[in-house]
Amino acid sequence: MIKTLDQLKTGESGKLVSYNEGGDTELKRHLMGMGFVRGSQITLEKIAPLGDPYEYKVKGYSVCLRKEEARNIEVEIVE
Repeated sequence: MIKTLDQLKTGESGKLVSYNEGGDTELKRHLMGMGFVRGSQITLEKIAPLGDPYEYKVKGYSVCLRKEEARNIEVEIVE
């Protein structure tokens, strides 16, 4: 099942499949440099009390993304 990062539930994981077209290319390059590459496992750790930003765990460290940024990254759910 394919979802975008903003659709994950807390504790749910997925393997990065692709970046949607129309996203910020500078942000995409920055994220790829931090380990958001195809096949990486990404887990939603927490959601801020007001619903934005989201905290994800990737390659052993935590990264916070805004909802609109997370909406541009597709993952395949890991069972």
